Amino acid sequence: MMKPVWIVDDDQSIRWVLEKALTREKIPHQSFANPNDVLNALEKESPQVIISDIRMPRGNGLDLLQHVKASHPNLPVIIMTAYSDLDSAVSSFQGGAFEYLTKPFDIDKAVELIQRAISEGVRIESGAKEVTNWRHDTPEIIGQAPAMQEIFRAIGRLAQSHATVLITGESGTGKELVAQALYKHSPRAKGPFVALNTAAIPKDLLESELFGHERGAFAGAQTLRRGRFEQADGGTLFLDEIGDMPFDLQTRLLRVLSDGHFYRVGGHDPIRANVRIIGATHQNLEARVAAGLFREDLLHRLNVIRLRLPSLRERAEDIPGLARHFMLTCAKTLGVEPKRLSDEVLKDMSQMPFPGNVRQLENLCHWLTVMSPSAVIGVGDLPGDLLTEAGTPSVIIQGESTSIAQSPNRSTSGDWENGLSRLAVKMLQDGDKDVYDALSSRFEKAVLQAALEVTRGRRVEAALRLGIGRNTITRKLQELGIDD
Repeated sequence: MMKPVWIVDDDQSIRWVLEKALTREKIPHQSFANPNDVLNALEKESPQVIISDIRMPRGNGLDLLQHVKASHPNLPVIIMTAYSDLDSAVSSFQGGAFEYLTKPFDIDKAVELIQRAISEGVRIESGAKEVTNWRHDTPEIIGQAPAMQEIFRAIGRLAQSHATVLITGESGTGKELVAQALYKHSPRAKGPFVALNTAAIPKDLLESELFGHERGAFAGAQTLRRGRFEQADGGTLFLDEIGDMPFDLQTRLLRVLSDGHFYRVGGHDPIRANVRIIGATHQNLEARVAAGLFREDLLHRLNVIRLRLPSLRERAEDIPGLARHFMLTCAKTLGVEPKRLSDEVLKDMSQMPFPGNVRQLENLCHWLTVMSPSAVIGVGDLPGDLLTEAGTPSVIIQGESTSIAQSPNRSTSGDWENGLSRLAVKMLQDGDKDVYDALSSRFEKAVLQAALEVTRGRRVEAALRLGIGRNTITRKLQELGIDD
């Protein structure tokens, strides 16, 4: 027999209206005039949903919510109030309320909300075992797609190797996660794992970060400092975004890879580096070599073993598993109960392009954990512009405007690429310097400006949509001189 919906309100007229509406929908119900009676009744039985007022003469709805969640954590509770203030709303959601309903309300919408709470309460109960399993059985890297299985096999083959590895793939595909797995399953697992994003360190400081410096080597060098190579001695050094390393430092890195020795900045004694190098980049290093921006001999030194990580759109079958994992980890980080993604949402997610790859999916799950009012997330809880983009932003390069298609499949081909290619050819023929960096900067600037325009200058939201971190977008805005 179907459990009843409990209505808690000291206002008889509110109880009467809800009772009539639920009767019409053939939903069993029971009414209470104060929270104390509800707590007494909970000792004997439990409803499938509670809908309760906040302010009542003989009790408080928020206190009732707290007691219910302590004894029945999966029981959906809808909070009603005629005093729609921020504190009440925040307290309701912090206490675990399913939804917050302000009076006066549309009775049909209230019934629809109750029906949704009923169905999601059933899903929570049926999914409790699944959530528990995810908590206790999460692999290092999630992936059932054939492309990811190849990565797993490669990590297994490299388990007893000290070989240098170059990991390539688009931004956000999880290159550092693979580097950590290579380290963990290598003979150097007992040694340190040291990571350095070479693109995030200013050029003037990067040499000292890598190789360290002697006391007095330059202004401000008051003490001797060990660089990342020394810190990683006997272990693994992960150099992320190695394709962006300044050309002159590439020469010093090549020397270390060639003979295993380096010098601190300002030093005269060679230091031996017993370090395994794992490099990673989203750049096409062969194209960088052709443009004179990357040393060909360094590429050959790094390219002993190359692993290419697939983009998320190439492994769409992994999206549901990744999304469930991120919903759990985000909830754990925030100290809240994990929310579940409905089958409809998982299906829609599997068809999304995710140009920011796994990082963008993780950001979306974090957003849903914080912002979604539902314990089980439906399609209506997704950001409104996620499935389809309204409008077509443009990329403007040297006065030539070309459109970036915003179709649902986010095709990477189009007229704008042809225009960009023609422009690159012209600049190269004209003998322009730093063509790659010049065009990359213009492209980044156009994309960031478009994101800020769509989000009306909100950096965090722009970063979420682009699939990059908030620190990254702040740094890029500063580098490109963009005022949001």
